[in-house]
Amino acid sequence: MKRPLIIFYGLIIYTVIQVIWWGRLLLAAKPDSLGMIIGESSVFIFIFLVGAFYMHKAIKGERKLHNQQRNFLLSVTHELKSPLASIKLYLETIIKRDLDADQRKSFLTNSLKDIERLDDLVENMLIATKIESKSYTFPKEQFNFSQLVNSVAERLQLHTCSSHVIKTKVDPLIFINGDKFALTSVVTNLVENAVKYSPPCAEVNVILKQKGAQITLIVSDFGIGINDQEKSRIFDKFYRVGSEETRKTKGTGLGLFIVKQVLDKHQATIKVKNNNPSGTIFEVIFNAHAN
Repeated sequence: MKRPLIIFYGLIIYTVIQVIWWGRLLLAAKPDSLGMIIGESSVFIFIFLVGAFYMHKAIKGERKLHNQQRNFLLSVTHELKSPLASIKLYLETIIKRDLDADQRKSFLTNSLKDIERLDDLVENMLIATKIESKSYTFPKEQFNFSQLVNSVAERLQLHTCSSHVIKTKVDPLIFINGDKFALTSVVTNLVENAVKYSPPCAEVNVILKQKGAQITLIVSDFGIGINDQEKSRIFDKFYRVGSEETRKTKGTGLGLFIVKQVLDKHQATIKVKNNNPSGTIFEVIFNAHAN
């Protein structure tokens, strides 16, 4: 990307020099046309510089997108390779060694966790692609949202170091009219993010409640938190909190992008708040009548 930028800036400098040069030649030929030459040159240079500014902005945007896509591919490669290597190791151990029933069960359970990780990653990539291509229709049905939230929390609990990490407070029998597959992805991504950006075994709280026609989902953690400057960008595609050099958490940068897109399709709002003493709170508000 550096070579096109160098050529681009070189053309700008060359054009400005040429305008000044031809202006001097015209002025030498027609000294009485000074006002006209300055006026025409100024308008031309102004229009040219405005165009160059927007062109520069577009090139920088393309460069940023290129870097984000490159980092995304690296992240996806790592996200795929890590669980696959783990599953392969577990299965090879089961085949080659004479293990007792408890060891086999433990290895198969861990393999299943890694398969679920792969499944979540593939679902995220699938839904993100469909959303961007506008080929996803978000089919809606009425379903038990309380059951969905409890189910996701229980499944993700298996990936944590303790059965008490994800604490749920879910009002029973809250029904919602929406896309069950897409909203499952929303809840999964919010809870996974909370666990991912928290210290090992740190508590994550998931609350679902209904008051009148308003349904509220709250996912809070006591992790690293999100800077105010980044809160407006975390829902951008491929965007991940922190710099590429210092970031240690796994991820593709698709999770919160999917969350925002799906919630927009359900006329729901999402707010990002600071937790106390540290961490982040994501608050999602659905209007039962709107869905």
